[in-house]
Amino acid sequence: MENIKIAFFDIDGTLIDINKKKMTKRIEETLIRLKQNKIIICIATGRPLKSVPHFPNIEFDAFLTFNASYCCTKNEIIYKNPIPPSDVQTIIENAKKIHRPVSIASAIRMGANGKDQDLIDYFAISDQLVEVVEDFDDLKKDDIYQIMMGCYKEEYGQVLNDVEGAKITAWWPRAVDIIPANGGKGLGVEKILNYYNLKKEEAIAFGDGTNDIEMLQAVGTGVAMGNATNDVKDIADDTCESVAEDGIYFYCKKYHLI
Repeated sequence: MENIKIAFFDIDGTLIDINKKKMTKRIEETLIRLKQNKIIICIATGRPLKSVPHFPNIEFDAFLTFNASYCCTKNEIIYKNPIPPSDVQTIIENAKKIHRPVSIASAIRMGANGKDQDLIDYFAISDQLVEVVEDFDDLKKDDIYQIMMGCYKEEYGQVLNDVEGAKITAWWPRAVDIIPANGGKGLGVEKILNYYNLKKEEAIAFGDGTNDIEMLQAVGTGVAMGNATNDVKDIADDTCESVAEDGIYFYCKKYHLI
């Protein structure tokens, strides 16, 4: 792995233990040392940019947010890919028919038209609160990059009925992220690699959820966490120990990335 020049990291279940909700000292050390070794470090998350945790001692180089529907550096937008407005409206109406509230997200804010326990618990995983907003109808007129809702697999068909430009991606069984049909973390990785003029073989990525599969396939070395779902492990090039065991730290040490 001497040619690795860029590393992509999911957050929840990868950099941060969902139960502890904070980064360990070893993972912090890993990211700092990767940067010292001139390796570009990138967040790749389903979270909106405003909800990416701030780590005081670490400055990430790039951010793939909303499952890569909005990709940027600290100072520059690299790629943006909103859900078609007609599909946003159809999804909201479909959700209403099955008595599901939704939270929609533009580049700068999020807002919901209600909340249920599944959506509340989903947001709580990443230490967020569902914000029900009075101007929901105005918010949905903005470019919407992601829709989040409580949803079980058997409801997917109803949610996407008559929807052509959006798809479901999920890493938790009680909720979903809805993103552009041509979107996903894999596409975001491609955009970031092009931005930095790097090849697939020069990239490594770490993830644990189903929404990380495309990302792991878009890099030269895709690493599944020990706590990853089986479908992620099945497609990964390699695995490391779980997030609770600081798997990324020991993997990077083993292969002399730090």
